[in-house]
This record gives sequence, structure tokens and C-alpha cells, in this order.
Amino acid sequence: MYTMNNSEGRPNVAAIPDKYLDLFQKKAFAQLATLMPDGSPQVSPVWVDYDGRRILINSAKGRVKDKNMRRDPRVGLDLLDPENPYRHLSIRGRVVDITEQGADAHIDKLAKKYLGQETYPYRAAGEIRVIYKIEPEHALGLN
Repeated sequence: MYTMNNSEGRPNVAAIPDKYLDLFQKKAFAQLATLMPDGSPQVSPVWVDYDGRRILINSAKGRVKDKNMRRDPRVGLDLLDPENPYRHLSIRGRVVDITEQGADAHIDKLAKKYLGQETYPYRAAGEIRVIYKIEPEHALGLN
């Protein structure tokens, strides 16, 4: 596990182990776990991106995961290596920023990575795209 605590006892940003950074370059789906209002987990497969400090998830405003992350920022993610499902990276962290700015361009970037298409083909009329920036607090890689 890779984490440190600050003086307030809150975990600092955890380092993503270097040998697992390649998962963010591959077509590796993440399983995103959020918390429902009753505390039960809700898990969604998502496309994932990494900016060198934070994990980026893109979704549409109003979906269950959107509502959950706005209400409770604690999340878990698990990325499986598409070439070796026994190699994975597990992350626990918090959503530290939610923004619509740049979200349309970001979903197009993810569509290029995951679908090989220049633009995201599944836009719904009136859909508002959102980026959730997740600060990792614990990261553990397993081979």
C-alpha cells in the first residue's frame, strides 16, 4: 500500500506505483465503486484517465454514480490489465473536483482511446458531460 497521512490524519495523495502506470495507457476498464444513500456499494464499469496526479472519470450529470459522488466523495476503483486479469491496481480515494469544463473534449479523448473513434458516439440529446477528479489515498498493485 502506498499512502501517507498529513497532520490532520487525512491521507495525502497516494503514489500510483510506477509499474502500474501503463494500465492508464491501455484499454483497461475500471470498476468504479460509489456509495448509495443507504451506504450500500454501487459499481459501474468506466473508462479511466490519469493526469499524473489524479484519476479522471467522465460521466453524464444525473446518473446514479454522479449523484453518489456529489453526495459522498469516497470511491474505490479497480483496473484490470486487459492482457492479464490477474494483474490489477486497486485504488481508494476521494472525488476532489467535479467540473463540466473540458468534459466534452475529455469524453472524445476517451472515445479515441477505447473505441478508436474521434468523437464519443453515444451522446444523448441534452446530456451534460462531467469530469470527476479523484485523488488516490491508497493504491495497491497486484500481479
